[in-house]
Amino acid sequence: MKIQKLWMAERNKKVSPVVAVMNFLLVCIILILVFWLSLRRIHTTFDFSFLGEFQIRIRDGFLMTVYLSLASLILSLLIGIGSAAGQNSRFLPIRYLCYIYVKFIRGTPLIMQIYLFFYIVGTAWGIENRFLAGVIILSIFEGAYIAEIIRGSLLSISDSQLEAAKAVGFNGKQTVRYVILPQLVARTLPALTGQFASIIKDSSLLSMIAVIELTQTMREISATNFKLFECYLFLGGLYLCLTLPISFVSERLERRFDYEN
Repeated sequence: MKIQKLWMAERNKKVSPVVAVMNFLLVCIILILVFWLSLRRIHTTFDFSFLGEFQIRIRDGFLMTVYLSLASLILSLLIGIGSAAGQNSRFLPIRYLCYIYVKFIRGTPLIMQIYLFFYIVGTAWGIENRFLAGVIILSIFEGAYIAEIIRGSLLSISDSQLEAAKAVGFNGKQTVRYVILPQLVARTLPALTGQFASIIKDSSLLSMIAVIELTQTMREISATNFKLFECYLFLGGLYLCLTLPISFVSERLERRFDYEN
């Protein structure tokens, strides 16, 4: 039974740190072993020594990805909040505009939207700055998902709480400030934090319009020395350096605001 406790756990119960670390290391060892055996079977070895020659370009691409992601996060938040509010608007054209926007963006791939907005809409309106175009495209895409996160959180607030706010004499502004907003923040913040990780990963597709971010940088480097596997493995590691801390923060926020448990 004691040995079984090292590998088994009951649902919705915390695992001791020692058992968690042991199982985590075991899984890592298995994954590394499978990857190592796969390399042996195809007779492949890696050489990352060439990366030092391109450290400035890699740094610039890394920073470009960070700038793109931060700018897109701010703009997509504004778009998402506006779209979530617009879907509840009493003015029907705005309501249906936001509805069509969310359904279209969520129902089509980002790569199609990049070509559509950059080469057709962007060209028609004279948007030539690729960084600006990339931020707008990424923000429009992510804004639709953020809108659904916010709208779903709003719908989860029961009418009884709004009635209780009226019963204690709250006006509209006080209801928003003391009842709706605290719950909205608690319910959306973990999901929005996770969405930021998606923004970072999705920014890699902006290389399709020659935005010199991290993916485009590594693509150009691999084209010069044909070190394809090394470049993309290193690329994955750099993205993990950005997304893993965000995922950790998202999990902490979920536990922090999980009032039911």
